[in-house]
Amino acid sequence: MAMAAGSFGACFGLKPVDNPRLSNGFCVRSDLIQQCRILYKGRLSSTPPNTPQAASPTAVEGGSSSDTVPTPKVIIDQDSDPNATIVEITFGDRLGALLDTMNALKNLGLNVVKAKVFLDSSGKHNTFAITRADTGRKVDNPELLEAIRLTIINNMLEYHPESSAQLAMGEAFGIDPPKQKVDVDIATHVRVYDDGPDRSLLYVETVDRPGLLVDLVTAITDISIAVESGEFDTEGLLAKAKFHVSYRDKAIIKPLQMVLSNSLRYFLRRPSTEESSF
Repeated sequence: MAMAAGSFGACFGLKPVDNPRLSNGFCVRSDLIQQCRILYKGRLSSTPPNTPQAASPTAVEGGSSSDTVPTPKVIIDQDSDPNATIVEITFGDRLGALLDTMNALKNLGLNVVKAKVFLDSSGKHNTFAITRADTGRKVDNPELLEAIRLTIINNMLEYHPESSAQLAMGEAFGIDPPKQKVDVDIATHVRVYDDGPDRSLLYVETVDRPGLLVDLVTAITDISIAVESGEFDTEGLLAKAKFHVSYRDKAIIKPLQMVLSNSLRYFLRRPSTEESSF
């Protein structure tokens, strides 16, 4: 994979500090946490609803529509490009230029470049290369990655309200909650595989919810396992994560793999997550 191996702090830009919030001592930026909370609760948009631009969203974000509503997908890829975070957005053939989404991401302090658009049987895939405006480097903070994800989903819900019933986030702040209810116990799967002598590969699939990316990284590092790089996919009602992980710069041995798997299953299957955890 493209990202160099290293600790959670080296990968995600968090430096060791005396911070009581995390047992492993890594800092979490409270300003980004607050911004994400606003996104979850208030459906924050970069353009106020009463502005002329937002009054006719189809001119900016629209696309063709059909009777069958496709499954929305948002992929955040930290592996394929060493210099940028790659984001891919798919919603059948319904997405337009996504100009408002790009502007909303820029308001998070990011450089956003539309990398390419390609078509396949699942629809039109819009791909963006994202870097931090202050450093010119790829996004390396889990709170900011989660803010990117929710900004995209928020704009999709605003400009394509028909996506609400297809997204887990529609339950929280969409106009039409999903009709299909997914049992978190059945939907949650955690697997750990060997990936060479220096790291392991962790796969997690579960019901999506706000703050999930941050909570996953925190839960992993709380048991002293380093997260080196990864990919986080939002696919309708589900979230799928792939992380390269290690323990003391080595692959995770079988007993610790079991501890990691059991810890994540317990964490993800709890009925609710306290707000303070995010």
